[in-house]
Amino acid sequence: MQSGAQQHYRAVSADKLLLPTAQEENMETGMRSLLSDNSRYVESFRLFLKNSTEHQCMQQFIETRLPDVVSSIGNGKTAINVLGVGSGSGEIDLQMFSKIQARYPGVPINSDIIEPSPEQILSYKERVAKTPGLENINFSWYKKTSSEFELQVKEEKSERKYDFIHMIQMLYYVKNVPATLKFFRSLLAPDGKLLIILVSGNSGWSTLWKKYGSRLPLNDLCLYITAGDIEDMLSSEGAKYYSFDLPSDMDITECFIDGDRNGDLLLDFLTETCDFNKNAPPELRGEIIRELKTPGCSSIKDGKIIFNNNLSAVVVESD
Repeated sequence: MQSGAQQHYRAVSADKLLLPTAQEENMETGMRSLLSDNSRYVESFRLFLKNSTEHQCMQQFIETRLPDVVSSIGNGKTAINVLGVGSGSGEIDLQMFSKIQARYPGVPINSDIIEPSPEQILSYKERVAKTPGLENINFSWYKKTSSEFELQVKEEKSERKYDFIHMIQMLYYVKNVPATLKFFRSLLAPDGKLLIILVSGNSGWSTLWKKYGSRLPLNDLCLYITAGDIEDMLSSEGAKYYSFDLPSDMDITECFIDGDRNGDLLLDFLTETCDFNKNAPPELRGEIIRELKTPGCSSIKDGKIIFNNNLSAVVVESD
C-alpha cells in the first residue's frame, strides 16, 4: 500500500501515483479497488500523508543512515550512475542525491529515472529546475514501468551498470517480484547498492493483509508484499543484504467516528477499497474495524488510536 508509490499505493508520496488502470472487483459485494477511482485515491493518499509520519521517517533515514549506505559506491570511479525505479515527482530522489554529492563532491552523476506517469515526470523536471546545486547531475527520464525498462535493457543488450539503484514503495506494483529483484541486482556495478523501502513485516499493514487480503478487492497490478517477504526472497537467492527499521505511525482515530469523511477516506486507504464503509459487507466491515484496534495493528496514545505504519529499508549489495 501504497501503500506507499508511489507508490500501493501504498504508496509513497505523491510519488506513489503509479496508478494502474485495470482493476478487479469483488463480484459478490460490489467492492472495487481504491485505485479504480483516481480522485478518491489521491484524496485519501494525501490524508494518509497528513496523518502519518511516513515522509518524516524516510527523511530521517536519508539524513542518518543513507550517508553510510552510499559511502563506498563511488570509490575509484570517475562518474556515479544512479537508477531510480518509480521515482515519482523526485522529492526523495533529490534528498538522496544531496548525500551522494556530499560524499563525492564534484563527481559527475548520471541519473536514469524510470517512471510510468507523465504527470509525475513533469513534476520531477519542474522540481529539478527549481533546485540549486544539481549542475553535476545529468538526468534522463524514461516513461516506462520497471518491466518495460527491463525489456528495453535486454533487447538493447545494454551493459550499463549502476552504482546506486533505489526502489521506494514500488514493488507492490510488479507482477513477478523475485524476477524483478534478480534483474535489478544484475545491474549493480562493483560496490553498488540497491535500496528497497517497503512496509515492514511487523507493521499493521502486514497484519491486515494476511488476515483480510483475500476478502478485499485486489488490483491486478498491486501486491500485498512487505519488506519481510523481500528479505525471504533475497535469502533464498543467497544475496547479501542488511536492513533498517523505519518506525512510523498514523493517527486513525477518525476511522471510528461514524459519518466522518476523513475517517471514511482513511479506511479506504487502509483497505484499498473505494467507499469501504458504504460498500463492504457489514460482517467484514465490523471485523476490520475491530482488528484495527488490536495490538497487531495499532496502539492507543493520549486517547488516540495510532496505526503501526512501520517501514523497512533493505540494502542489497552487489555480488
